[in-house]
Amino acid sequence: MMAGERGASINTVDAYRVDLRHLSDFLAGRSGAVATASADDLRAFLGQLAKAGLSPRTLARRLSTLRQFYRFLYSEGMRGDDPADPLDSPRRGRPLPKVLSEAEVGDLLKQARTVEGAEGLRLVALLEVLYATGLRVSELVTLPARAARNDPRLLLVRGKGGRERQVPLGEPAREALAEYLPVRRGFAPGGADSPWLFPSRRSREGHLTRARFAQMLKKLAFDAKLDPAKVTPHVLRHAFATHLLGHGADLRSVQEMLGHADISTTQIYTHVLDERLKALVTEKHPLARGLPSG
Repeated sequence: MMAGERGASINTVDAYRVDLRHLSDFLAGRSGAVATASADDLRAFLGQLAKAGLSPRTLARRLSTLRQFYRFLYSEGMRGDDPADPLDSPRRGRPLPKVLSEAEVGDLLKQARTVEGAEGLRLVALLEVLYATGLRVSELVTLPARAARNDPRLLLVRGKGGRERQVPLGEPAREALAEYLPVRRGFAPGGADSPWLFPSRRSREGHLTRARFAQMLKKLAFDAKLDPAKVTPHVLRHAFATHLLGHGADLRSVQEMLGHADISTTQIYTHVLDERLKALVTEKHPLARGLPSG
């Protein structure tokens, strides 16, 4: 049914097969069978997976397999009930985004300015624009060349779903772009003009790739004596939002600059600030040791 009616991929079908095989092995140890499992059997199975350390996200996927499988048996008349129907979904707490401190972003920019030549100018421009705008990395590397014409105060960005938005561009980013533009053609194939703001001779797309920029950031983090695992283009996007809110920006403005369709997506950054404030009090307040945790 999954393959023939829903057009599920081979990988999806294989994942369902593995999930049901694990259930079968578990029920065999309880002298049971998949076809006759009860809701309590399924709860016990999910409970064992939770004790084994599976994440809520993985548990939710396993539960999805069970629900679709037993709904199929019920709809086909192979069972008179659906034992997966009363099962509750595991709570999937949304992890807080990782961010860099303002000092760490400063260290990255300082290190980037030590890179000589055109490579250094491009690296500084990339960092300044990313930190100034909070663009998604795909939006950054596909910026058109016309975006930097005439010392722009605003960037017109085409984001997810083709939606366009305008993002302010501060003076440091504009200065970095002005220094980079004279060497931009050197990165294009054959030194010709390119429709991309950040062209590349080595990519099929003609512009710097997301993967290559991520590699550049990892090396830069290592040279700046930061943990490379902490530094990604998306972490800099998180830093942009968190630092703006920390300096008093309103949530709706940050939502518009990030290009979030739903403000609830942006609200996660207020939780980051709350956690950082708690950590600050715990570490710095003279009476922190006497304060109750939580």
